[in-house]
Amino acid sequence: MSGRDESIEIIQRELTAFARRARHKASQLHPGLSLVTYSILDLMYERGGCRAADLAAYFMLDKSTVSRQVGSLEKLGLLSREVDPEDHRGQILRPSEQGLALLRHAYEMRRESFTERFTEWGDEDVARLAGYLVRYGAAD
Repeated sequence: MSGRDESIEIIQRELTAFARRARHKASQLHPGLSLVTYSILDLMYERGGCRAADLAAYFMLDKSTVSRQVGSLEKLGLLSREVDPEDHRGQILRPSEQGLALLRHAYEMRRESFTERFTEWGDEDVARLAGYLVRYGAAD
């Protein structure tokens, strides 16, 4: 196996482990929350609200999957719906007050965790990793 192929194997393994840890941490935030529902809630906050079709496109999910996840967030009291002012037939989905509180708590937990993990890293290394992650994500 070439050095590049070996590096790609390591990247795949590490990103898979990262995703598994993220799923576990999402379930610790709220017993009814999966990584998908947490990610949906987080994107709604980041965008100041969005439509279900926007969520489906962003996460590359079927509309039926998004509908189930949105329904789950609504049942948990973490989501509110508003009439879309640009298209009165549609709805804008936003985190509820309870959803916002959960996101604030999650943000603090993540920030503490990352700060702790990067204690031994220099500022340049942290900046380089951030740039690489942005570059990797931009490929989609």
